[in-house]
Amino acid sequence: MGPLTESWFDVTEESAVGAVRRAAVDRGRAAGLPEARLAEVAIVAAELAANVQRHAGSGRVAVRRGEGHVEIVAIDSGPGFEPPPVEGLSSRGGLGIGLGAIRRLSDWSDVYSRPGLGTVFAVRIGPSDALDIAGLTRPMPGESVGGDGYACRTDGGKITLMVCDGLGHGPLAASAAQAAIRAFEDAPAGPPAQLVKQVHSEISHTRGVALAVAQADGTTLTFAGLGNIAATVVDRGDHRGLVSLPGIAGHRAASIRQYDYPLAPGALIVMHSDGLRQRWTFGDYPGLYMRRSLVIAGALLRDLGVRRDDAGVLVARMPS
Repeated sequence: MGPLTESWFDVTEESAVGAVRRAAVDRGRAAGLPEARLAEVAIVAAELAANVQRHAGSGRVAVRRGEGHVEIVAIDSGPGFEPPPVEGLSSRGGLGIGLGAIRRLSDWSDVYSRPGLGTVFAVRIGPSDALDIAGLTRPMPGESVGGDGYACRTDGGKITLMVCDGLGHGPLAASAAQAAIRAFEDAPAGPPAQLVKQVHSEISHTRGVALAVAQADGTTLTFAGLGNIAATVVDRGDHRGLVSLPGIAGHRAASIRQYDYPLAPGALIVMHSDGLRQRWTFGDYPGLYMRRSLVIAGALLRDLGVRRDDAGVLVARMPS
């Protein structure tokens, strides 16, 4: 799985609803969805964006396409709501969204909302992946491109995740991150330390990246990192941070080592750049742990992302 590049829309006025709808349809068409499904994409996109504008006042919507599907993520810090117990009902006095309609038109949808703390709503129209792995990135305000990136690959049943953060921000940081992603995806299968070394050796022509690779193999997670990529294994309420060593992939790597950690079925792996604050736990987000990875990524990006930097987060739930 390569990174899915988001187009972000600030939703503060009704005119933004049309822009979100058009972008979603364009990406659905590029993904190869049939016309009947494009009509559903238009309805879902417009409904999500309109509810952000009307009931939260403002928020952001990300639209992106993958192989045969389109995803939409609506994020706000508005009044929030208690999700209704009966599917198909709107939440009176809260977000006011037609939950049942969106669920019927989407291949999957998921929402996390708390009264007074906002809402994250994610949908996919098109076939689902076997694994629940999702990332989100956004550039620093004022920049059109960002230097944070991620990728995922599977080799012989092993799930391997990568997150990188190009030094600085803007086009040169984005170029470094894309070079790191290409090197990771093209590298021969191997353990995390070998993959980090491979990327390090191939991106010396760039300004360099902070880089981390995590590989799940049964009940063991192996991790290797250079620089400020934070990584945590979460099993219910238990958070375990992973060790990343100082360095800059492509320029400075005095030591590249990997470490093994126990990995329980169904556990989450959360990796993010230093564009997100590190001090957080799922205890701050009752119920979020059981949501889909894309919703988790959206909530963390909304609440922990810093304005002075690019931000990127990758969330992967291990098979049960």
